[in-house]
Amino acid sequence: MPPAAEYFIGTVNGELVCHLAVCPFFTANAYRATRLVVMPEWQGAGVGTKFLEYLCEYHKQGNGRCNKILPTLFHTSHPQLIGYLSNSPKWVLKSQSMFGGDKVKSGKSIMRAQIRSGGTMKTGKSGGYGGHFRAVQGFKYIGTK
Repeated sequence: MPPAAEYFIGTVNGELVCHLAVCPFFTANAYRATRLVVMPEWQGAGVGTKFLEYLCEYHKQGNGRCNKILPTLFHTSHPQLIGYLSNSPKWVLKSQSMFGGDKVKSGKSIMRAQIRSGGTMKTGKSGGYGGHFRAVQGFKYIGTK
């Protein structure tokens, strides 16, 4: 989980329903919503999208960790979620990749970062980022006008 993120959980009558992490994304002058999880028995009911949009609006109003009025970016490979976000006037498609990244390049980048922070090549382990074969689309929350 991202260490600089705020973590949010959604409940209905005390029952855990969903989770979302939102972290500052300094290089994009935005927040990044990540790790959206909806319990299986609640999937398809619209709870996850309402939760996601509520938290994106919360951050858009300047209530986030940095107390800055910034947009929120969200990436997903979930087909139904992509369909919803693509058709919603509250979201704008910003990026898309039809296949995953280069796993070897990602592993080397992770090792270099570990060495810079005092680790060694022997202790450097790849987290397994990239190299997956799935379409990922990135959206920007713009809310209602």
